Amino acid sequence: MADDSPELLGYLTRLQRLTAHIDPTADSPQATAIRQAGASLDALPTIDAVVMTDWVKDQPRDVYTLGLAVGLSQEKLKNLLKAEFGTASWAKAATDDAEALVAWLDSEFGLLDALAAQRNRTYAFGDILAARGTSRQTASSAGVAGRLIEDAIEAIVKDLGLPYEMRGRFVGRNGDTGPADLAIPSMASALIAVACKGFDSTGSKLTAAVSEVTEMANVRFAHQYILAVVDGIGWLSRMGDFRRMYALAETRRIDGLYALADLDRFRVDLETAARRHGLLS
Repeated sequence: MADDSPELLGYLTRLQRLTAHIDPTADSPQATAIRQAGASLDALPTIDAVVMTDWVKDQPRDVYTLGLAVGLSQEKLKNLLKAEFGTASWAKAATDDAEALVAWLDSEFGLLDALAAQRNRTYAFGDILAARGTSRQTASSAGVAGRLIEDAIEAIVKDLGLPYEMRGRFVGRNGDTGPADLAIPSMASALIAVACKGFDSTGSKLTAAVSEVTEMANVRFAHQYILAVVDGIGWLSRMGDFRRMYALAETRRIDGLYALADLDRFRVDLETAARRHGLLS
């Protein structure tokens, strides 16, 4: 980091944690639903294709717990269902053809053997810790962090009285489009496009965030303003990605880069851009 500019290093000091610590023992509606589905599976007299097909027909909304039993996250299960059954909804797949769904889960992931081996088993504390250590307990935190930034930006836009549209693809040069978390006045006729990228955890999603903002810069018209609000302590573990993001602003490929601590400056810059485009008198 010795070669980083004082401005970049100063930005790093303004990054903040966006998500609260999650108590792994705390209850939640989702945890309750999983426990109830697990108890229902425990109560089955036996495990075979016929019994599981009937269970899936009776409880189509609980099919994702079968994914958990074979080690599939909800997101991965959705993607696999989309490829196999043409829908990301496990409830719809179960309603359309419960028998085929059970057969697929068994042939691809060994569902019946997994259930037979795991249900009614007594688990030690070490088993619980192992499950937490090898799962994505905070997988939803990235969405929470991103939405926190979106909400803050949306509040500023509303306070200024600007027309806007949330989450889509704005139209740029030659009809090409780029991703935007907020566009003013709309995605189809964007004059200002804003990216909101907040991460407390690390991983490839930060690289993807840089790619999205780069795509915004690549398709923009000269008169379009591109602003990015980037925060979260996850960036501290992905300095290569952060430097690429910062370089977009440093080389003026985007018009502004802001941490949440910089929202006063963001508001001033947004208002200035809006006035230049005649959106504010």
